[in-house]
Amino acid sequence: MLSCAVGRNLMLSKAYIGLGSNLGDSAGSLRAAVDMMREFAVDIRQSPMYRTAPQGFSNQPPFYNAVCRVATVLTPYELMEGLLRVESEVGRRRTFRNAPRLLDLDILLFGPRVLNTPPVILPHPRMTERLFVLKPLADIAPQLRHPVNGLTVAEMLRSLPAQSDVIERVEWR
Repeated sequence: MLSCAVGRNLMLSKAYIGLGSNLGDSAGSLRAAVDMMREFAVDIRQSPMYRTAPQGFSNQPPFYNAVCRVATVLTPYELMEGLLRVESEVGRRRTFRNAPRLLDLDILLFGPRVLNTPPVILPHPRMTERLFVLKPLADIAPQLRHPVNGLTVAEMLRSLPAQSDVIERVEWR
Protein backbone atom coordinates (compact mmCIF):
# COMPACT_ATOMS: atom_id res chain seq x y z
CA MET A 1 0.00 0.00 0.00
CA LEU A 2 2.66 2.54 1.01
CA SER A 3 5.04 1.73 -1.85
CA CYS A 4 2.31 2.46 -4.42
CA ALA A 5 1.51 5.78 -2.78
CA VAL A 6 5.17 6.78 -2.56
CA GLY A 7 5.55 5.89 -6.24
CA ARG A 8 2.80 8.41 -7.05
CA ASN A 9 4.80 11.17 -5.29
CA LEU A 10 2.30 11.74 -2.50
CA MET A 11 3.48 13.92 0.36
CA LEU A 12 5.05 12.09 3.29
CA SER A 13 4.27 13.36 6.78
CA LYS A 14 6.54 12.79 9.76
CA ALA A 15 4.89 11.37 12.84
CA TYR A 16 6.26 10.35 16.22
CA ILE A 17 4.82 7.21 17.78
CA GLY A 18 5.09 6.25 21.46
CA LEU A 19 5.48 2.52 22.10
CA GLY A 20 4.89 0.78 25.43
CA SER A 21 4.48 -2.74 26.81
CA ASN A 22 4.56 -4.44 30.19
CA LEU A 23 3.13 -7.92 29.60
CA GLY A 24 4.78 -10.95 28.07
CA ASP A 25 7.95 -10.36 26.07
CA SER A 26 7.73 -6.57 26.17
CA ALA A 27 10.91 -5.91 24.20
CA GLY A 28 9.74 -8.46 21.63
CA SER A 29 6.35 -6.74 21.38
CA LEU A 30 8.03 -3.40 20.66
CA ARG A 31 10.27 -5.01 18.03
CA ALA A 32 7.25 -6.68 16.41
CA ALA A 33 5.34 -3.39 16.37
CA VAL A 34 8.19 -1.60 14.59
CA ASP A 35 8.35 -4.38 12.00
CA MET A 36 4.57 -4.27 11.43
CA MET A 37 4.57 -0.48 11.08
CA ARG A 38 6.71 -0.93 7.96
CA GLU A 39 3.45 -1.87 6.17
CA PHE A 40 2.32 1.77 6.30
CA ALA A 41 5.42 3.79 7.20
CA VAL A 42 8.93 4.32 5.86
CA ASP A 43 12.11 5.91 7.16
CA ILE A 44 11.50 4.55 10.66
CA ARG A 45 13.95 5.81 13.27
CA GLN A 46 13.86 4.19 16.72
CA SER A 47 14.87 5.73 20.01
CA PRO A 48 16.64 3.64 22.60
CA MET A 49 14.30 1.44 24.63
CA TYR A 50 13.76 2.17 28.32
CA ARG A 51 12.38 0.21 31.27
CA THR A 52 10.18 2.51 33.36
CA ALA A 53 7.89 2.41 36.37
CA PRO A 54 4.16 2.04 35.65
CA GLN A 55 2.01 5.18 35.84
CA GLY A 56 -1.42 5.43 37.44
CA PHE A 57 -2.12 1.80 38.39
CA SER A 58 1.20 0.94 40.04
CA ASN A 59 0.56 -2.71 40.99
CA GLN A 60 1.85 -4.07 37.68
CA PRO A 61 5.15 -4.95 35.98
CA PRO A 62 7.50 -2.21 34.72
CA PHE A 63 6.99 -0.89 31.20
CA TYR A 64 9.29 -0.97 28.23
CA ASN A 65 8.99 2.30 26.29
CA ALA A 66 10.42 3.79 23.11
CA VAL A 67 9.54 6.35 20.44
CA CYS A 68 9.73 5.96 16.67
CA ARG A 69 9.78 8.63 14.03
CA VAL A 70 8.00 7.48 10.89
CA ALA A 71 7.19 8.95 7.50
CA THR A 72 3.81 8.09 6.04
CA VAL A 73 1.34 9.10 3.35
CA LEU A 74 -1.52 8.25 5.70
CA THR A 75 -3.72 10.80 7.42
CA PRO A 76 -3.59 10.90 11.23
CA TYR A 77 -6.84 8.90 11.32
CA GLU A 78 -5.53 6.25 8.93
CA LEU A 79 -2.30 6.06 10.92
CA MET A 80 -4.30 5.54 14.12
CA GLU A 81 -6.24 2.73 12.42
CA GLY A 82 -2.96 1.11 11.40
CA LEU A 83 -1.56 1.38 14.93
CA LEU A 84 -4.73 -0.10 16.45
CA ARG A 85 -4.47 -2.99 13.97
CA VAL A 86 -0.84 -3.58 15.02
CA GLU A 87 -1.87 -3.58 18.71
CA SER A 88 -4.61 -6.10 17.95
CA GLU A 89 -2.31 -8.36 15.92
CA VAL A 90 0.19 -8.42 18.80
CA GLY A 91 -2.67 -9.49 21.08
CA ARG A 92 -3.74 -6.35 22.95
CA ARG A 93 -7.10 -6.52 24.67
CA ARG A 94 -8.32 -3.25 26.19
CA THR A 95 -9.54 -3.51 29.79
CA PHE A 96 -9.21 -0.40 31.96
CA ARG A 97 -7.20 2.82 31.78
CA ASN A 98 -3.52 2.37 32.73
CA ALA A 99 -3.98 -1.42 32.81
CA PRO A 100 -1.11 -3.74 31.97
CA ARG A 101 -0.88 -4.30 28.22
CA LEU A 102 0.97 -6.33 25.62
CA LEU A 103 1.35 -3.24 23.44
CA ASP A 104 0.33 0.40 23.48
CA LEU A 105 0.94 2.65 20.46
CA ASP A 106 0.16 6.37 20.60
CA ILE A 107 0.59 9.10 18.01
CA LEU A 108 2.51 11.78 19.92
CA LEU A 109 2.97 14.29 17.09
CA PHE A 110 1.99 14.34 13.44
CA GLY A 111 3.96 17.11 11.77
CA PRO A 112 2.71 20.46 13.09
CA ARG A 113 -0.91 19.26 13.20
CA VAL A 114 -3.21 20.15 16.07
CA LEU A 115 -6.38 18.03 16.19
CA ASN A 116 -9.02 17.39 18.82
CA THR A 117 -11.29 14.89 17.13
CA PRO A 118 -11.23 11.60 19.03
CA PRO A 119 -9.89 9.06 18.65
CA VAL A 120 -7.07 11.30 17.38
CA ILE A 121 -5.92 14.13 19.63
CA LEU A 122 -2.73 15.87 18.51
CA PRO A 123 -0.36 16.55 19.98
CA HIS A 124 -0.84 13.77 22.53
CA PRO A 125 -2.42 15.56 25.51
CA ARG A 126 -0.14 14.09 28.21
CA MET A 127 3.15 13.81 26.36
CA THR A 128 4.62 16.94 27.99
CA GLU A 129 4.22 15.39 31.48
CA ARG A 130 5.76 11.99 30.83
CA LEU A 131 9.41 11.17 31.29
CA PHE A 132 8.88 7.82 29.56
CA VAL A 133 7.79 9.74 26.42
CA LEU A 134 10.08 12.79 26.52
CA LYS A 135 13.35 10.95 27.24
CA PRO A 136 13.19 8.62 24.21
CA LEU A 137 11.74 11.41 22.05
CA ALA A 138 14.64 13.68 23.06
CA ASP A 139 17.07 10.94 22.03
CA ILE A 140 15.90 11.15 18.41
CA ALA A 141 14.45 14.67 18.07
CA PRO A 142 15.66 17.03 20.83
CA GLN A 143 15.04 20.18 18.76
CA LEU A 144 11.55 19.18 17.60
CA ARG A 145 9.04 21.86 18.64
CA HIS A 146 5.68 21.16 20.24
CA PRO A 147 3.06 22.74 17.95
CA VAL A 148 1.06 24.24 20.82
CA ASN A 149 3.51 25.37 23.53
CA GLY A 150 6.41 26.09 21.15
CA LEU A 151 8.97 24.38 23.38
CA THR A 152 11.52 21.93 22.05
CA VAL A 153 11.46 18.35 23.30
CA ALA A 154 14.75 19.01 25.13
CA GLU A 155 13.21 22.04 26.87
CA MET A 156 10.12 20.07 27.89
CA LEU A 157 12.30 17.27 29.25
CA ARG A 158 14.37 19.74 31.32
CA SER A 159 11.18 21.36 32.65
CA LEU A 160 9.84 18.14 34.20
CA PRO A 161 9.88 18.17 38.00
CA ALA A 162 12.55 16.10 39.71
CA GLN A 163 11.63 12.53 38.90
CA SER A 164 11.51 9.76 41.42
CA ASP A 165 10.75 7.40 38.53
CA VAL A 166 13.59 5.14 37.55
CA ILE A 167 14.25 5.07 33.84
CA GLU A 168 16.75 2.48 32.66
CA ARG A 169 18.02 2.07 29.11
CA VAL A 170 17.72 -1.49 27.77
CA GLU A 171 18.81 -3.11 24.51
CA TRP A 172 16.44 -3.63 21.57
CA ARG A 173 18.13 -7.00 20.73
